[in-house]
Amino acid sequence: MNDEYQFLVDRLGQRQVSTTEETLTEHSGDWATLSEWITPEPVEPGVVVYPETTEDVVTVLKTATERAIPVTPYAAGTSLEGNPVPVDGGISMNLTRMDTVRSVRPDDFQIDVEPGVMGPAIQEAAGSHGLFFPPLPSSGDISTIGGMIANSASGMQTVKYGEVADWVRELEVVLADGSVITTGSKAPKTSAGYNLRDLFVGSEGTLGVVTRATLELAGRPEQKRGGRAIFDTLSDATAAVMDIVSSGVDVAKVELMDTQSARISNAYTGASLPNVPMIFLEFHADHSIADEIAFCRAVVESHDPQAFEIAGEERMAELWEARTELAYALSEYDPERQPLHAGDVTVPISEYGPTIEYAKRQAEETDLLVPCFGHAGDGNVHYAILVNGDDKAEIERGKEVYADLVERAIAVGGTATGEHGIGRGKRQYLVEEHGEHAVETMRAVKQALDPTGTLNPGKIFPDGSD
Repeated sequence: MNDEYQFLVDRLGQRQVSTTEETLTEHSGDWATLSEWITPEPVEPGVVVYPETTEDVVTVLKTATERAIPVTPYAAGTSLEGNPVPVDGGISMNLTRMDTVRSVRPDDFQIDVEPGVMGPAIQEAAGSHGLFFPPLPSSGDISTIGGMIANSASGMQTVKYGEVADWVRELEVVLADGSVITTGSKAPKTSAGYNLRDLFVGSEGTLGVVTRATLELAGRPEQKRGGRAIFDTLSDATAAVMDIVSSGVDVAKVELMDTQSARISNAYTGASLPNVPMIFLEFHADHSIADEIAFCRAVVESHDPQAFEIAGEERMAELWEARTELAYALSEYDPERQPLHAGDVTVPISEYGPTIEYAKRQAEETDLLVPCFGHAGDGNVHYAILVNGDDKAEIERGKEVYADLVERAIAVGGTATGEHGIGRGKRQYLVEEHGEHAVETMRAVKQALDPTGTLNPGKIFPDGSD
């Protein structure tokens, strides 16, 4: 053990501290490590600690701050912008051992959890009371709630239920100096003071470490149906999406796949989807779900679909596999071409179709493969740019297309990232999206809560300074 970190063993014990090469290497990256653009030279932490209680987190942060050692919170490592990757070594704080569901209060529709609890554990605990946590992202089965809160995550059901942030009621947070604060309230609403709860949601571990969260739950819908609509053209598909949303159809999921995405998914899953644009739909209701489906069918049919197909609940998993497996399918599709990086811009719903059409024009002009898909119902465009890693010119073209798409999204009133966060990968767009004064205000908040720059340095801000 490096003498610099012996204090951690003295306070936590050897079982909660590791410096093995395997552990340090694992904590030097996340899913974004696959992109050398985001993490060109991964930096290993000097040590990994595994707190098991709030008191452990207090100990680590207080003593690290006193010694000017950076601390990078880490959870499941499923981030896509290098959010939990250390840039200055120091301590990687792995919170996955804080994985207890503390209580479920069905009368209040609430659950108290520690940050290392993963999506399935929340759903299981809530499900025993006929409840569920609606906003889990697509990676919810392998992601922690602490990571979802830190990253302001969202998923396929955002169009009906909103983001994870909308379901957070109260947070216990440890600040860089070891102080413990409680933000928010277990009450349905509060107007007492500044809304510090929402300040920490989406802060990517740069302002404090969440050690407990109270989440709101919802009753499980009695009826659930899903299906798909198939179109001849991408413009028909995106126009149908806009019409579904603007018409007020009560739909839980609206996901789009373009022709390339369908082809890639077929190759990976062995499915036999038609290689044409399509939208996937899911409906949740306690009664009269047939009426809502009929409403949606009428809206969709005004856009000349090839087909509008609804399946029973028993076939829904099969239908959704094409969409849920797409992230893995992209990496397996062409051995010579890998995704440059995962894009996730979000735009006003009226700009959803034009944004995808712009992406396809850019792909054609640069001779690149740019499949587009995503959470269409809330304007979230996911895209991948497949490039040959040995072709520097192709990589540069891919980077230019990626930047063009982000900049266009911001220009039409959207955001550089709908759910992946800023991390290291999108720092250069922060001022363009929010303006210099707003970013300086963010820096002031960071300075006030973490004056020594202990927490997750090198993230969010454009030049990497805190």
